[in-house]
Amino acid sequence: MSSYIIEGGKKLQGETFVSGSKNASLPIMAASVLNRGITKLYNVPNIHDTQMMIEILKSLGCKVKKNQNKVVIDSSNISKFEIPEHLMRQMRSSVIFAGAILGRYGKVIFSYPGGCDIGSRPIDLHLKGFEKLGVTINKSFGKIICETEEIKPTEISLDFPSVGATENIMLASILAKGTTKIINAAMEPEIIDLQNFLNKMGAKIQGAGSNIITIQGVSRLKDVSYNIMPDRIEAGTLLVATAITGGEIKLKKVNINHIIPIIDKLIESGCKIQLREHEIDIKAPKRLKAVDIKTMPYPGFPTDMQSIIAAMLCIANGTSVIVENIFENRYKYLTELQKMGAKVKIEGKTAIIKGCKKLYGTKVQATDLRGGASLLLAGLAAKGTTNVENIEYILRGYENLNDKLNNLGAEIYLIKS
Repeated sequence: MSSYIIEGGKKLQGETFVSGSKNASLPIMAASVLNRGITKLYNVPNIHDTQMMIEILKSLGCKVKKNQNKVVIDSSNISKFEIPEHLMRQMRSSVIFAGAILGRYGKVIFSYPGGCDIGSRPIDLHLKGFEKLGVTINKSFGKIICETEEIKPTEISLDFPSVGATENIMLASILAKGTTKIINAAMEPEIIDLQNFLNKMGAKIQGAGSNIITIQGVSRLKDVSYNIMPDRIEAGTLLVATAITGGEIKLKKVNINHIIPIIDKLIESGCKIQLREHEIDIKAPKRLKAVDIKTMPYPGFPTDMQSIIAAMLCIANGTSVIVENIFENRYKYLTELQKMGAKVKIEGKTAIIKGCKKLYGTKVQATDLRGGASLLLAGLAAKGTTNVENIEYILRGYENLNDKLNNLGAEIYLIKS
């Protein structure tokens, strides 16, 4: 079990940049199985989750070459339509392969996915979408078998704007004969990036970024090269890391439009922010102000940033209220922050944080990806030494986060086990 050792009290200063998006890379990598040819992807973050996607692609019969942030995928000789169970268990996003393999073969076999334990994240919306497309679904001994002779285009109205279900329906239907429409579709920037990638591959999709997406089926797709969008959650994490340490940085390679809710809350907390094209300057105040947060589907405040900003609010002046509207089990990290001196009270989906002047370094444990990152940020601001254990969760979603922070003046040591 690897860990971070953090010597707190160092202000972040200097320049850094945002890596490619984890949540955009994963569905785009899965989509590469559809074109039966060569896909060249750039700006792919070098993290555990993208490596797991590569392992799944190889298990299906793809040839994959990786050189730092470039990944080349040859899907011309795929020979299997079952996603290995041991790989599914490691990462929830692996379920996105189901739609892509269905779209190509009309059949896919997979098991229930694993990943972070942040609450119930059923895949029923994915399966309902497949059924609307004419897919027969059988469940046997923990495996899900989806089959159809032909994808049948239709109109699908989602009960909730699920990102994964939206992506899976898009992938399953782009080679269908006819037009599929997704109503109440997720509107996240990662959906737009997937649409842009698929259209460059030869698909005909409109509406990503709105709540209605229309997919006009095409008979074939082509080879493609594509540059992945910057990671908006990493951008938010680096900005909050600066705020929590009382620092001042320039953040480059960022899409400002993707993180407006985060920027607004940082300004409300007292940070001075200047925006330029693909760049943000942030300067923290002497003492942050309390702010209230409600997580919502995009374009609302992102649930992935809830725990990140909560760490900052633990040392803000005043009382902050966080309402988590997406995942019911996303407050596990608060118990660990309490060990560092945070004053937190949880009432159902609401967390009440009374800001204190100091957090204190101690041993804490990451229980999920973003909660683990919040503990790392708390350690940056804490007095003394913080030991964050079980950081495999953090390594799943951030590329060289400790190196980036160290280059800005932090003192973080990665202890591998």
